[in-house]
Amino acid sequence: HPRGRALFDTGMGVRYRRELADALPANKFGLQWFEGMDVATRLRAIDVDPASIDWVINSHLHIDHCGGNAHLPNATVIVQRREWDAARDKPEAGLYEAQDYDTGQPIKAIAGEHDLFGDGTVRIVPTHGHTPGHQSVIVKLPGGEVLLAGDCCYTERNLDAMVQPRATVDFEQGRITMERLAQLRDGGTRILFGHDGRQWATVREGVAFV
Repeated sequence: HPRGRALFDTGMGVRYRRELADALPANKFGLQWFEGMDVATRLRAIDVDPASIDWVINSHLHIDHCGGNAHLPNATVIVQRREWDAARDKPEAGLYEAQDYDTGQPIKAIAGEHDLFGDGTVRIVPTHGHTPGHQSVIVKLPGGEVLLAGDCCYTERNLDAMVQPRATVDFEQGRITMERLAQLRDGGTRILFGHDGRQWATVREGVAFV
């Protein structure tokens, strides 16, 4: 965007790779484990300097979504206020780790929807359920809108069947979120699911996606 670069989620921290590769197999969770998997290396692979990222939009503060925040030294982290409070006040063992999300970077804690650039091209929307303050992003591209789901709905099969993952802290909020996703999809919005290995196998990387 002319006003800056924003990145949605930063993946798993490098230190987790070896210990979780067996626990979270790629064929089940859509995760890939390899040397150079950190967000900084992946950005450089598409000719993006990690230091050029102005904003990180964390869907939530679990370790597999904010583990690379510290690799983006100039970024302001945008997170829902209720998610920030949940991570600090009611940490879930092994899921919220302060060393991943409390990195000394500026934090912009928001409440509800937020238009990042003020022109409708990048809209942050609350999608609570998986965590107390989960959020997703709707990006307006030349070919239409794309919603980056994060963990509010793991796979397209979840949405088709309207079945929430067991790892949901508020099933009522999760139901509301799923219904909103279904409405958006029916209206033509493409949804990229955070843990859908089948879908990600078909997605082009970097600017080729646009």
